[in-house]
Amino acid sequence: MIALTLAEVAAAVGGTLDGADPGALVTGPVEVDSRKVRPGGLFAAFVGERVDGHDYADVAVGAGAVAVLADRPVGVPAVLVDSVVDALGKLARAVVARAEGTAVVALTGSAGKTSTKDLIAQLLQRLGDTVYPPGSLNNEIGHPMTALRVEPGTRHLVMEMGARHKGDIEYLTSITPPRIGVVLNVGTAHVGEFGSQEAIAEAKGELVEALPADGAAILNADDRLVRAMAGRTRAKVVLFGESPDAHVRATNVRLDAAGRPSFRLTTPAGSAPVQLRLYGEHHVSNALAAAAVAVELGMSVDDTATALGEAGALSRWRMEVVDRADGVTVVNDAYNANPDSMRAALRALVSMGGRGPERRRTWAVLGEMRELGEESLAEHDAIGRLAVRLDVTKLVAVGGREAACMELGARNEGSWGEESVLVSDADAAVELLRSQLRPGDVVLVKASRSVGLEKVAEALLSDGVAA
Repeated sequence: MIALTLAEVAAAVGGTLDGADPGALVTGPVEVDSRKVRPGGLFAAFVGERVDGHDYADVAVGAGAVAVLADRPVGVPAVLVDSVVDALGKLARAVVARAEGTAVVALTGSAGKTSTKDLIAQLLQRLGDTVYPPGSLNNEIGHPMTALRVEPGTRHLVMEMGARHKGDIEYLTSITPPRIGVVLNVGTAHVGEFGSQEAIAEAKGELVEALPADGAAILNADDRLVRAMAGRTRAKVVLFGESPDAHVRATNVRLDAAGRPSFRLTTPAGSAPVQLRLYGEHHVSNALAAAAVAVELGMSVDDTATALGEAGALSRWRMEVVDRADGVTVVNDAYNANPDSMRAALRALVSMGGRGPERRRTWAVLGEMRELGEESLAEHDAIGRLAVRLDVTKLVAVGGREAACMELGARNEGSWGEESVLVSDADAAVELLRSQLRPGDVVLVKASRSVGLEKVAEALLSDGVAA
């Protein structure tokens, strides 16, 4: 973190000092877990569902925290505020404002945010020190916590922005005003909250509205709702995709036997071949978005293509592919799910299974996609039907009503019989798989995060040592 005195911290957050030395220097980091506090840091005392951080204020100071960000006196040096959440955002804004020369890159979308964020970060690290969030820290707490890691030498700050309500992204951009904004897609994730895709697009577009005139809006040319956002920004517009008019586009897209895509990257500055290490054709669009950012920030096309080919998956449970010693391949994509990412994962599964006489059996172990509102049953039915049309060998639907609707959709789409099955929970899915898997099978595990279906993948991997 860029160093601030406690007096400067109090001024930034609109707080008052309680038993604290105004000249004491906070060098960071800011932590919300007292066990992670280091000397020179600041402890933010949040009130959680089970734990009140204020109860650990003395522990944090004992571990070296200069003070505690709190909403009430805690008996140790503190900066008192009305809301710790709001104060954290204000503090992050103050730190980012002092980060001269740091280019802020922000991205949003209904699917692929975290994978694309990881790609962008890996590319930009080649150009200079880059700060980015681990996993999916994209809300009102994780976002400022990431921004507070900025230091004087930070060249890039890559921020993932999620939205559950109108105004969420507008708030996040007020904390870290972006120079480059990336919108990947507008799908049906959180449609239960927003009511329609158009409403989702309205919320996602808050990102491009926040861009300065000398910034860049990186927009998906293949998504009509994203492309339309070009009229909502004063920044330069850079289109990416497979559309012929995209500024950064992919041609000659192919998948190898393992389901990893290759393509020719074409930009106004030239073109170069790319072979990704990631699995699934949907990563082509993610890679194009990352390439557009890198080229915009000065990376050559050849270096961009090389960096894309060397980039890997940084975040857990997102198309995480592991081969067991017996030849079973487990694809753990259980971090989250929505209709768009579910369709992409199914297509990736089928490509990994291959075709012809050497085709491997493919298993789709799928759980509920949440926050779909009135469209939930229809969307689950559609996923079950898609599994049949893609010729997945066996669908294992896990859970209650929505899973049952998915399995019924599969049965109604074709005469599957034993090719689809409904099980009650993760344990039942594991029992079924253990009894029926054969060497060479490919198993996809995917559901919304709260379903906890990663337990299936972990159990399968514990059954045998990875190759």
